[in-house]
Order: sequence, then C-alpha cells, then structure tokens
Amino acid sequence: MTDPVPSGHRSYRVGYAPGAYDLFHIGHLNILRHARSRCDYLVAGVVSDEMAELAKGRRPMIPLVERLEIVRSVKYVDAAFVETVPDKVETWKQVRFDVIFKGDDWRGTPKGDRLERDFAAHGVDVVYFPYTVHTSSTQLRRALDALAEPSLPPLPEQFTAERR
Repeated sequence: MTDPVPSGHRSYRVGYAPGAYDLFHIGHLNILRHARSRCDYLVAGVVSDEMAELAKGRRPMIPLVERLEIVRSVKYVDAAFVETVPDKVETWKQVRFDVIFKGDDWRGTPKGDRLERDFAAHGVDVVYFPYTVHTSSTQLRRALDALAEPSLPPLPEQFTAERR
C-alpha cells in the first residue's frame, strides 16, 4: 500500500519531551503519552545526574543509566537522548525537534517565557500539558525520606527477616 500523501508534502513532526524522569510515575507517563499523540516521532530527553543536580539542587535517586532504560522502554517513546547541557537550544541543535513538550507548571514563568522566546527564533513550538498535581517525584522523594527517618519505630521482625 502506498502512502496517500506524496513525500515532500507530509508534515513529519519530531517531538522532544525533556525531564529527569526520576522515580518514574504516572505524571511522567502522561506527559509521554500526550506528547506522542502530538508528533510522529518522540524523543525523550533524560537529563544527566549532573544536569538534574544543577537544575534542582540534588541528584536523582535513580541513576541515569536506569532512568534512561525505563524511559526508553515506554511504548510512546521512539528514542531516548541523554541531555547534558542546560541550554535547550543547544540540545535542539543535536536532536533537531519541531516541538518541545513541558508540563504546564512552566507556562507563564520566567523560564517558560524564555523557552518560548528562544524556540520561536528556530520555528520550534512549545506545547504545555497539564501537570499531574497529585503525584510528583518531589512528593515521592519526601515520602521515601520520611520512611528513612531514624525516629520511626523499627519494622516488625516478620518484615525484616531474610526469606528462606
């Protein structure tokens, strides 16, 4: 079967969805699912441990190689790219996407406004998706930190004994 749209006339859109993807959760999946529905080929940008620390002030709990494998394995993702520079335009020069996807917590912020200005000069669309308020890596990290607090009573023996 031949393509009904002659080559050269079809608009093929490459999308880019950057993130730390630490403690992968439903919000990450929602972004990737929605992003894939808005492009023909989706590249997920997984920020390096160093970049995540620079941006958020802490290293991810899950190492880069594992985050990359998790994201690469999501059915909506066509390729995963390790993001190693803070400037998204520099990343664009390497990946050459047509649209970048971000959570709407960026919309109307100084960093979101800068992203829109920078990409407008390169003909790249910025598309925002709803931020999943009830789940975030920050909330999950806080819950894990609370579990690690020494002030909590020890677990009963049946939960700590080695399985035989």
